[in-house]
Amino acid sequence: MELHQLTIHELHALLVKREVTSREVTEALYRRIREVEEKIGAYLMLTEEKAFEQAGQVDRKIARGERIGDLAGVPLGIKDILCTKGIRTTCGSRILENYVPFYDGTVVRRLRQEDAVMLGKLNMDEFAMGSSTENSGFQITRNPWDLSRIPGGSSGGSAAAVAADECIAALGTDTGGSIRQPAACCGVVGMKPTYGRVSRYGLVAFASSLDQIGPITKDVEDCAILMNAISGYDPYDSTSVNMDVPNYKESLINDVKGIRIGIPDEYFIEGMDADVERAVKEAIGLFERWGAKIKRISLPHTPYAVATYYIICTAEASSNLARYDGVKYGLRSKGFRDLMEMYTQTREKGFGKEVKRRIILGTYVLSAGYYEAYYRKASQVRTLMRSDFEEAFGQVDVILVPTAPTPAFRIGEKVEDPLQMYLSDIHTIPVNLTGIPAISIPCGFSRENLPIGLQIMGRHFDEGMLLRVAYTFEQNTDFHLKKPPIA
Repeated sequence: MELHQLTIHELHALLVKREVTSREVTEALYRRIREVEEKIGAYLMLTEEKAFEQAGQVDRKIARGERIGDLAGVPLGIKDILCTKGIRTTCGSRILENYVPFYDGTVVRRLRQEDAVMLGKLNMDEFAMGSSTENSGFQITRNPWDLSRIPGGSSGGSAAAVAADECIAALGTDTGGSIRQPAACCGVVGMKPTYGRVSRYGLVAFASSLDQIGPITKDVEDCAILMNAISGYDPYDSTSVNMDVPNYKESLINDVKGIRIGIPDEYFIEGMDADVERAVKEAIGLFERWGAKIKRISLPHTPYAVATYYIICTAEASSNLARYDGVKYGLRSKGFRDLMEMYTQTREKGFGKEVKRRIILGTYVLSAGYYEAYYRKASQVRTLMRSDFEEAFGQVDVILVPTAPTPAFRIGEKVEDPLQMYLSDIHTIPVNLTGIPAISIPCGFSRENLPIGLQIMGRHFDEGMLLRVAYTFEQNTDFHLKKPPIA
């Protein structure tokens, strides 16, 4: 196996045994990036000098006989919405093209404390608004399984980089499915943790009540390792929950006997791709064969999820993005005559079409006369959806559904039809609205050899159960071992 194909746990074992150095692995990753990056377009910037400096520090620790953690010397990619001290953080937007933060986000700081190596910043839909990474202000990222198709979004750069072996693992963010849907499209593992489990400090906000940071990895064990590193209370984040974090590696148990798995009727919808339905139902059959108890359940308010989400997320986006006005930081338009013209020109030139669409929608639903009809009603439906899940989790331990209704679609196929694009997240949105955790794992392939994702949802703060169920599936199948055809 080539060095760039290793998982976190495989690489850690080699580093500890001194069979390879962090520098050698980092060099191998940059060689791989030079080979395939022109085709994929996953990275917005590389940080080679800092990466080799970090790798050297780990190699010196190992040489001195010091113990190292699971992530020490492991080359990772970081979605470009997470603040990195002294390194540009653009959020995939022209309005922040030259923004350099003076601090690290909490998750980035925790990875540095673990001695992880940062290879660079990964492409994304602008301000995380999109399901295809076609909304980036800089470039389109392509799916390593088929370069004519999207990698998913908004963490498309992260998922494509992991699938193409351009990093060992990556961090993404998930507001309505932006970790899980690209993980499904690219045939990798992606987890959206419980809201409040991972600090959002240093995550540039899109929709503050929905955003969550999580791992995108090559297998479930790596997901557990990254979750150990990034989880936990942070006083800098008022939404961070002060709860003990278990060792997620202890949840990697190859056994689902007696675990109650719920299958909601509302998720197997008309219009779902036949290959997706087949692969997910075959996965359900495997769990039943392994001793899990399968139970049909209902989540009755699911049909209202997309409408509810696009009221709440656009309202929060309108509020959060008001700060980009050309005054304090970011792009400032030139040639304006007065303050109002500076605001309008800056925002017109700096924001892309999808971001402007969502700001306008959000401003509308928050405006006088419409707040009660839209935002308040959406908030009430959100509460009903949370009640649906609480009732369901009284009967079952996890819920199994498709991650996305179709495999990766072609680049340009849905750009002119925002509603069809929004429906790409129909199966992932309820998780963000209710704050529960969920994981996407590879569970099959379409007739066109495109990956299909299985989504496992769990109770609040029960990521351990998700990892156990996902790990059991992974240990008894080989979907996660298949590699895309990219040279």
